[in-house]
Amino acid sequence: MLNNDTVKCISAYSRMCPIIHTAVLFLLLIMLLLPSKAQAEPLPIMSEQEAVHLVVDPSKHVLTLFVHGRPVKKYRVALGNPATPSPVGQYEVVFKGKHWGPGFGTRWIGLNVPWGIYGIHGTNRPDSIGYNRSHGCVRMRNKDVEELFERVPIGTKVTMLGHVLGGLYRDPRRLAEGDAGGDVLLIQNRLQAAGLYEGECHGRFRGATTTALKRYQQMQGFPVDGVVSKEIYQSLGLWE
Repeated sequence: MLNNDTVKCISAYSRMCPIIHTAVLFLLLIMLLLPSKAQAEPLPIMSEQEAVHLVVDPSKHVLTLFVHGRPVKKYRVALGNPATPSPVGQYEVVFKGKHWGPGFGTRWIGLNVPWGIYGIHGTNRPDSIGYNRSHGCVRMRNKDVEELFERVPIGTKVTMLGHVLGGLYRDPRRLAEGDAGGDVLLIQNRLQAAGLYEGECHGRFRGATTTALKRYQQMQGFPVDGVVSKEIYQSLGLWE
């Protein structure tokens, strides 16, 4: 910004020539309209999906709704049992529906988990809230999921906290054909890196994964049973 003395000096000089006078006035007008560096920058445009973020903490059985990075509300939830754990990682809401059936309560918020159908939904078993009793989905009380349903657009990021292999003081799952999850995905990645698995790493334990695992077991001197035991995790460098 120009100070008063500078403005007076320029104005006095410009009155000596009408053309200069007009040009200087136009220039001063532009400079006065430009924002100063001290003014705050405008907030970036944020999409509705970016504004809302869900975080699920399995250690507390709590789902937190964040809006513009600030926690707005917390909900008690039920999560997967040890045999069918809830997926760990970051996903997106890809579908929303109502009344999928009694077991899913009044609302369904579907996630893009690659190895199966997982979502946030209501329940006809409110006594399970606060425990690990689902088949991997996030269960909520119907009134809570109905409220959340209205605030969560398609594309919302959902962060599922936790450890893929179960965390400290808990042995990883024994895996065999038919299982699915992030732990299966890790096994596929390690077998692929060893040149034994050529399929897609999608977290679903199928025939190609079984074949690759048996080849690994034979090469390493393990019983060739197609089962991922704690010893297999350790051998693959996934567990200490």
